[in-house]
Amino acid sequence: MAKQPVSHKTTQKNLRNQRPFLFDKTNYIIMLTGLAIFIIGLLLMVGGGSKDPNQFHPEEIYSFRRITLAPIVVILGLVIEVFAIMKKPAHKPSADSPQTSTSSR
Repeated sequence: MAKQPVSHKTTQKNLRNQRPFLFDKTNYIIMLTGLAIFIIGLLLMVGGGSKDPNQFHPEEIYSFRRITLAPIVVILGLVIEVFAIMKKPAHKPSADSPQTSTSSR
């Protein structure tokens, strides 16, 4: 029997199925946490508008929450995002990869 030629499409499909994800599950969880913290920081900045455009209330606009707390929370969310991207995923050895043992032969 002659070998059947392997088509280019099937090899690409097999490679795509065998390639591991770029990030681990923990990386994605950390990314979602950072995104949630980032969104909370943006929500802390919202508000301060007046119903009457002729009145100005500086205590609402220049409050501790909007000027200090919200930017710190936003930056914390961004730092967590960078950490999640830079964290090296812990790949477990798969069943296909050869395992080296130190036992005697």
